[in-house]
Amino acid sequence: MEIKKKLSLLPDSPGVYLMKDVTGKIIYVGKAKILKNRVRSYFTGSHDQKTEKLISEITDFEYILTRSEVEALLLECNLIKKYSPHYNIMLRDDKSYPYIMISSEKHPRIIVTRKLNKKMGKYFGPYPNASAARETARLLNRFLPLRKCNHIPNKQCLYYHIGQCLGPCTNEIEPRQYEEILEKANMFLRGNQKSIIRWLEQKMKDASGALQFEAAREYRDLINDLKKINEKQNITLNDFCNRDIVAYTANEELLSIQVFCFRQGNLITRDGFIFPYYFEPEESFISFLVQYYANNVAIPDEICIQELSSTSVHGLLPLTVPKRGKTRELIDLALTNAQTMLKEKIQLEDDKSEETNRTLVSLAEVLAIPQAQVIEAFDISELSGTNIVGGMIQFKSGKPYRSNYRKFNILPMENNNDDTAYLHHIILRRYSRLLREESPLPDLILVDGGKGQVKAALSALAQLKIDIPVAGMVKNERHETRSLIDRSGQELLLSSRPGVFRLVQNIQDEVHRFAITFHRQLRAKNMTLSALDGIPGIGPKRKRFLLRYFQSIEAIKNASEDELKSSGLPSGIAHEVFEYFKKN
Repeated sequence: MEIKKKLSLLPDSPGVYLMKDVTGKIIYVGKAKILKNRVRSYFTGSHDQKTEKLISEITDFEYILTRSEVEALLLECNLIKKYSPHYNIMLRDDKSYPYIMISSEKHPRIIVTRKLNKKMGKYFGPYPNASAARETARLLNRFLPLRKCNHIPNKQCLYYHIGQCLGPCTNEIEPRQYEEILEKANMFLRGNQKSIIRWLEQKMKDASGALQFEAAREYRDLINDLKKINEKQNITLNDFCNRDIVAYTANEELLSIQVFCFRQGNLITRDGFIFPYYFEPEESFISFLVQYYANNVAIPDEICIQELSSTSVHGLLPLTVPKRGKTRELIDLALTNAQTMLKEKIQLEDDKSEETNRTLVSLAEVLAIPQAQVIEAFDISELSGTNIVGGMIQFKSGKPYRSNYRKFNILPMENNNDDTAYLHHIILRRYSRLLREESPLPDLILVDGGKGQVKAALSALAQLKIDIPVAGMVKNERHETRSLIDRSGQELLLSSRPGVFRLVQNIQDEVHRFAITFHRQLRAKNMTLSALDGIPGIGPKRKRFLLRYFQSIEAIKNASEDELKSSGLPSGIAHEVFEYFKKN
């Protein structure tokens, strides 16, 4: 059914829509309060560049009705996790965060783990920053003599000899001996590091008084390391609550989000996200919240956010909107971080864009052409005159534009069977079509090869009576990019223009990869189809039909005559196929 017809049938209901590309793959999942309005908006009016890129790949869609906007929000989250669509880039890694666990074994251990099983021990976290979790566990293991080994050995290890383990391998340890140690671990992980530091300072004094200077030095180092952690986590809340502070900001294209994670009142770490969004920033932020906390095992007691116009997510998560006090100040701090992160991202992108523009201007100068914003490159791939294919790629503003890549099957020619003839042929096909469709022409054509290939391309363009600059990409004896050949046949070395050299190298590598990949696919397909050659009544169409039905040549060979008939083959031809493989 055509998209236009499907759009006219959309209901005035909440739900989730799934956009598909030409292969049927889901490339974007979205939610809507009113499906008809939201989905139609993709195909009407003007859009920014990032949305146009998404729309250009949509060839079909489907939708699922829900009873409410909240249900749509949850379903959207589940479908994104299931399909990982290309344009839903938020949290596609579906990461889980680590915890610190004090195990409930007879001889406890302190472990960093991403798996949550309450029967295994007591958990603290989650820690969005995995290195912070590992560093905390390492420090705890240094000053608390708990077991370090996964399995208790039958002899004492180094940890016992340096005083970091009680040695259950050779000593009988009563459970009560662990009580004080475990209490210290609990105090530390609940955020009471000051008490631990005071305790260690006393141990350091005792060791020094007993002339145990090595031990005193170790305690001093531990105290310094703990103080450094405290300095990194000097934002505290006095209510010992597990709380996340989440704030966002946006420009026309990007959404920037900061998550500050407080555990037992201490700022454990922060997490930052920045990604393109579609439609309203607030909607994308709400989708982010649901996905973010669906991907984490433990939701904190409270999630503090800015005020939103929609209340759809308030029933799903423990959200609060602070108006004043320390939590409001922390929202402002997170917002400042999000704004800074967005500003840095924009600056980096601008710098990169400026560098790319300088490279394109430099390339245009080298070739003495007006501009090189849109470049199309061609390559031929064949093996002994068989399975001849052409590949064309397009670069826009210095970047691959893969939706405009094209493949060309080429039949052997009677009079001329070389790369230049094949190149002439596919350039005629490409640009005669663009002329028929009145589509824009590129600023520059690059061909893989030297003078012969450039001459063939210019001949095809002359035949079409169009003038597009052409250059050849020449390789050295090691098949690496060496230089460009202009339309007059002059070789242009690029050693003094490294940016241009890298761009040409990228284009040459990409078009070669694209063409040779297509060639290999075609060759493999033809080798498979050739196994059915020589069977009466089996032509190209029936070969493809049998392969689609049975999925492999081996399955066709092993099929009974009745199975071949049930596939849809006429009885006589099914008999021929069965007898052919029976003999062979």
